Amino acid sequence: MAPAHTQVFEDAIAITPLSSHTYSANLRDEWCIGAVPHGGYTTCVMAKLAKTHFAHTHPNLSTSPATPISIQLSFLRRTDVGPALLTVEDMKIGARTSTIHVLLKQRSTSKKEEEVKVAGYITLSPAAAETGITAETSWTLHPPPPLGSSGPVNLRALAANGRDGNWIQIPAPFVQFRRAAANIELYGPDPASFSPETNAGRRAIVDQWARFRPLGADKKPLEGRWTDDTIGFLVDMFPMMLDGFDVISTSAQDPTKGNSPNKNQKAPRGTFWYPTVTLNVDYKKRLPAEGVEWLYCRVQTKAVRNGRTDIDVTVLDESGDIVALSTQVGLVVSASRNLAGRDLKKVKVDAQGKANL
Repeated sequence: MAPAHTQVFEDAIAITPLSSHTYSANLRDEWCIGAVPHGGYTTCVMAKLAKTHFAHTHPNLSTSPATPISIQLSFLRRTDVGPALLTVEDMKIGARTSTIHVLLKQRSTSKKEEEVKVAGYITLSPAAAETGITAETSWTLHPPPPLGSSGPVNLRALAANGRDGNWIQIPAPFVQFRRAAANIELYGPDPASFSPETNAGRRAIVDQWARFRPLGADKKPLEGRWTDDTIGFLVDMFPMMLDGFDVISTSAQDPTKGNSPNKNQKAPRGTFWYPTVTLNVDYKKRLPAEGVEWLYCRVQTKAVRNGRTDIDVTVLDESGDIVALSTQVGLVVSASRNLAGRDLKKVKVDAQGKANL
């Protein structure tokens, strides 16, 4: 039996085979942003689909299981909590790499028929088949991450005290609306340590150390571990960056509405939704089967323009090895678009447009 924290997430991304190339899943409410399942969580479901497909349909391909090394997904429409039909098309099945085309379908709320919500390609490779050169490059994080009280951040001190130097535990903002963020514990540089002159730069680059804390049946966080199955969730989980977007978005100009920035007429923070349009993940290093407690993320954005953002995420382990690289295109839209046409019994929008439970 898997440990409780592992079982909670395994249940949330469980895949059931229906035939050789057709599967089902059940998207969970506790992994949602508003009324829409979180994009990173959905990415984990699709990655699990790929692993399940090869174990179910191609069990003799290699002496070791095929696991994702690259994912490219397009989020075409809002997904919904509940059943999903997943289909796989084998594009190339090989000894070293295999590529499949994946679709996630759900019933349309308006047309009452199935439509594609997520589509993409996943490339897999068995660990036993990955042989070749390994070479070091001169790449390093620039600028370097902020230091702790005496050199690199002390993760034991963070875990024990919630602080090491300027690094502190940072609660995710608007977690009632961004419920998926309740499943992660984040630490970053204390916002109070940034001067107004460096604040703008802080919004463009976010450093965070994270521990996986999925909520149990009693809604209390469990002591989870990061595994290969959770990477898709982590690369799309950056509440501190979204908080920076909130600050920018409340006073930014919307040329389609003839608005201009006005410090006296700002939209309330927390009124925006940042849906993923495309998400790519490059898995560079497989994590131990038992998982790891800590992973570091450097999150960067270069431009927010015409309601569209870019996000670049680098994931490192405690030894500084690159675990995964991710890029995505996202939108900046009203939170009301997240909730439009959905059941508002649990999630409501107040008179100012701010989403609350």
